[in-house]
Amino acid sequence: MPSVKELYQAPERYGDVSLNGWLRTVRDMKNIAFLELSDGSGIKNAQLVADESLPNYAEAAALGVGTAVRVKGRVRLTPEAKQPFEIVLTGLTVEGDCPPDYPLQKKRHSFEYLRTISHLRGRTNTLGAVFRVRSECAFAIHAFFRERGFVCAHTPIITASDGEGAGEMFRVTTLPPGEADFSKDFFGRYTGLTVTGQLEAETFAQTFSKTYTFGPTFRAEHSNTTRHAAEFWMIEPEMAFCDLFEDMQVAEDMIKYVIGHLLRHCADDIAFFNNWIDKTLLERLNLLVSAEFARMTYSDAIAHLEKARDKFTTPVQWGCDIATEFERYLTEQVVGGPVFIYNYPKEIKAFYMRLNDDGKTVAATDLLLPAVGELIGGSQREERYDVLLARIAECGLSREDYEWYLDLRKYGSTTHSGFGIGFERLLMVVTGMQNIRDVIPFPRTTGTIG
Repeated sequence: MPSVKELYQAPERYGDVSLNGWLRTVRDMKNIAFLELSDGSGIKNAQLVADESLPNYAEAAALGVGTAVRVKGRVRLTPEAKQPFEIVLTGLTVEGDCPPDYPLQKKRHSFEYLRTISHLRGRTNTLGAVFRVRSECAFAIHAFFRERGFVCAHTPIITASDGEGAGEMFRVTTLPPGEADFSKDFFGRYTGLTVTGQLEAETFAQTFSKTYTFGPTFRAEHSNTTRHAAEFWMIEPEMAFCDLFEDMQVAEDMIKYVIGHLLRHCADDIAFFNNWIDKTLLERLNLLVSAEFARMTYSDAIAHLEKARDKFTTPVQWGCDIATEFERYLTEQVVGGPVFIYNYPKEIKAFYMRLNDDGKTVAATDLLLPAVGELIGGSQREERYDVLLARIAECGLSREDYEWYLDLRKYGSTTHSGFGIGFERLLMVVTGMQNIRDVIPFPRTTGTIG
């Protein structure tokens, strides 16, 4: 039994076929009815033709949008029409009826409305394409690392370590409301949902040389922006015997590999996004695949921004973070393409990043993309025991929580680096979708769990 996508690839190969799917439209023309069927395999639907020779023609012509059906028919080539083939029905069985209150009766719905029916929105053209690309993108990421000898690590979701040191963890507890004695809790201490798998992944890097995580992470950040969610997925490679510049190269190679894979294997879906969501998408994706990603120090970036300070609403000074308007200026006006900014002030970066010889900056990097902003954050990790211990104290963190992490610097420590990329941020780049809630099947944001 071919899928609808397979039929479009070579309709001339098929004669009699069977299909299963859901009806997108039904047009009754009195003696003939045209039904569009989607099985979810691709952006294109199969046109079914029912005439009075179909034993249950009257039933077929009266079916509602959303009805699940099994059909049999004969492929008829129609090269002169909009679609290259249609299926003349010889049999139709209703698998699941769909009443008139089906929420997806109209052709177009706002994304805001579709978020209220997350359980059904994958049946729309746009969200169906998003989730197909999401699936293929995950495959491409695993393929990239597998081809390069990385070991996949499944790191904990429940942890006692705040890997980012930002205090934005969701608490995990079995204590009754109001009880604050964590010694009585399930784990005997304060625990939360992980914000990163990086720290645990470093243990794998110090065993297997190259590893990566790909799993859910959580952040209790009260933000309603289009780029933040409370539950999201992260890809986090960690590599022993790897410095910051090698780290940046792996990140660049991964982005180009994944986008190239999607351009080949999701061409119809990406063409749909280019036509209906972002008409510059294909141009931008092809640029990312072919471009040389620039490298620029943080200090040089600030120097460029200071020369144009009148263009910005955010004050520019050494030590500030790279605001969104700065990201756009650097990528679009200064570089004209993707750029890695590296060697950031230590005050605005995490404790585990390697302190540079100047004592002011750390070997950290962010990848900025035109029209997108930050996509990847990474660093060379601090491999020196004494320096890391001092940074833990300087950041006000508990040494006890990180004794195991310090051990990695005691027993055969190596130069090592890694980066993190939000899976949903990457999906926004490759689909042109503007809200992170529209690239997650069931988005969780502050005030929303539906």
